[in-house]
Parts: sequence; structure tokens; C-alpha cells
Amino acid sequence: MTLGRKILVAVLAVVVIIQFIRPERNISKSEGPNEIQTKYQVPPEVLSILKQSCYDCHSNNTNYPWYANVQPVGWWIQRSHVNDGKRHLNFSEYATYAEKKAKHKFEEIADEVKSGGMPLSSYTWMHHSAVLSPEQAKTLVDWAESLK
Repeated sequence: MTLGRKILVAVLAVVVIIQFIRPERNISKSEGPNEIQTKYQVPPEVLSILKQSCYDCHSNNTNYPWYANVQPVGWWIQRSHVNDGKRHLNFSEYATYAEKKAKHKFEEIADEVKSGGMPLSSYTWMHHSAVLSPEQAKTLVDWAESLK
């Protein structure tokens, strides 16, 4: 076997082996007691927008795309999008935030949506349904600003 074939076999073996090393999934069976709507007024239209465009990275329940099952892509999604997103803002734990922190988060939500920083373009590139229309963005901004 040539050196090139040995390298190819080794790379393929590594790719196959890493498929068995999967990150823990961010999947909750039901809504928890600390969801944002348990403490703050969240109109149905706003909740629908949040679930469609924000919850995959900013809640305790992620709807994973098929390619999240392919490693190392799944590791990257879990670490760079889900874990990092939840660290910055978690709608499933929002009711646990101190009042000052919660108000600041509402301000950040409004600022990020206004500036086009959220949802991330790296997310909307593959999740077209998460792209906010101008009307949806205005709805979110108006709601967040009313609570800050």
C-alpha cells in the first residue's frame, strides 16, 4: 500500500471513529418553570418569533439540523452556537435573572435585532425560516424596549 493510501485510510478511520463521540444534546422534554413568559408578558406573536428565530441557540431546547449528526460539525454547533448562545441569553432560564440583568438583556435584545446582529448570519444561512422580516424585527424591538 502506498503512503497516500495509508494516509487516506487513516483519515477515513479517524472520521469514522469521531462519529461515535457526540456532544450532549440541548433537548428539554417540556417547558420549565423559569421560561421568560412565566415572569414577563410575552405576546403570542412575539413568542412565535422567538421560538422560530432565537430558541435554537437561546433556550434549553434546540431543534438540531441533520448535519449536527456529523462530527466535527456537531461539536462546533453545540459549542459555538448553542452553549455560547445560552451563556449570553437563555429564554428558558430568564425568570431566574435578577431584575437589573433582565432589563439589560431586554436592552441587548433590542440593540442586537436593530443592528442586524441577531439572528447570526451563520445560522440564518442554513435556517431561512429564522430570518426576521422587517415587521418581525420591529415587533421584537418594540416588545423588548417596552420591558427594558
